Amino acid sequence: MRCAPRRVSLKCVNHDEDLRRRELLRFRGRSVAWVPPLLLLFVVVLVDVNTTERFRIISWIILVPGIAAAICGVWTTAAFAVTCVVLYIFVDSAWPSEYQAGLPDFVLVALGGALATLACVIRLRAERRMLHMQDIAETTRLTVLRPLPQDWAGLENAAVYLTADVEARVGGDFYDIQPGPYGTRVFVGDVQGKGLGAVAAAASLLGTFREAAFHEPELTAVAARLETRMDRHRYHSGYLGNEDGDRFATAVLLGFPWESDGQVEVVNFGHEPPLVVGPCGMRRLPPGDGLPLGLGDLTGSLPPMRRVPLADGETVLLVTDGVTEARNAAGEFYPLERDVARAVAADPGTAEPRRLVALVRDGTLRHSGGRLADDTTVFAVRPAPGEGPVRGRLPS
Repeated sequence: MRCAPRRVSLKCVNHDEDLRRRELLRFRGRSVAWVPPLLLLFVVVLVDVNTTERFRIISWIILVPGIAAAICGVWTTAAFAVTCVVLYIFVDSAWPSEYQAGLPDFVLVALGGALATLACVIRLRAERRMLHMQDIAETTRLTVLRPLPQDWAGLENAAVYLTADVEARVGGDFYDIQPGPYGTRVFVGDVQGKGLGAVAAAASLLGTFREAAFHEPELTAVAARLETRMDRHRYHSGYLGNEDGDRFATAVLLGFPWESDGQVEVVNFGHEPPLVVGPCGMRRLPPGDGLPLGLGDLTGSLPPMRRVPLADGETVLLVTDGVTEARNAAGEFYPLERDVARAVAADPGTAEPRRLVALVRDGTLRHSGGRLADDTTVFAVRPAPGEGPVRGRLPS
């Protein structure tokens, strides 16, 4: 029972440290947020002392704690508030009685300092609340999109995930790699719609993928499990009266069997066709002729599985529609294939996953002017050179 308050206080300390790091006015790692209100304080006092009785501005000192409340901490703001009251009394009393600002302005300065301190307390509480929400969003992101080592389960990979809502940090796009006794499987997709419903659907699909990709010997069985999972999720959400009853997801499922003879297995659920990029150029895989996950009951069948040859050094590039549907000011779509083909022709080393992902990310942001209309995922994967099976290191 005594541990809970300790955890809470530790969290508060971490948030206080985050607030200090987030301060804009810093020099060599130290906060200088106190400098602007201090300079204003000196200016007001000096001007009031060195001008005639026709230009009394000592009451302007009320601006000092107000500025401190916006950029400083509570104790600093309170210190400025007290200092302003003391300086007001000292400076105003130095004038003859007929020229003194008097009690009304004193009350104004004292009340302004108190209100500024209160406003600073409210601001910092709001910032701590925001940091707490960001902690929750980050935890959700790491749960849905778990971190992947660059060399994982015999595959080199790289990924970029950008949400259209920069504060949300997580949306309906998803990707993952799951090794298993029958090979390594890759899953990339995009849930229709936005918001928490899309995040819940993505998390549901990824959970099923991680289990099915490990246990199922055939990639088609993994695909069937994913279709069932999406149907069950839609049914449950619809029964609760949520809008998820009509939600679906486009996705690409890849399989890299341990004994693949240079081939990759592909099941496409109505997603953007992957691109195969290598030192010799680029080619587009056949478009998926299957329906998105959650709509399979319309045809009663799953998309077919295709085996595609993959040469040494070739990378499979997968993107969501945040890339292919990114528009510039003229309304033109981002020319993904043209940019990738030109880059690889100029430098075959661009086919390396990290460089390829960076190329597409920068091209998308440049083309759209940094204004993303949809969540954007760029994912690249290829067999690691000389990497053998990792079955012996897999959990049973």
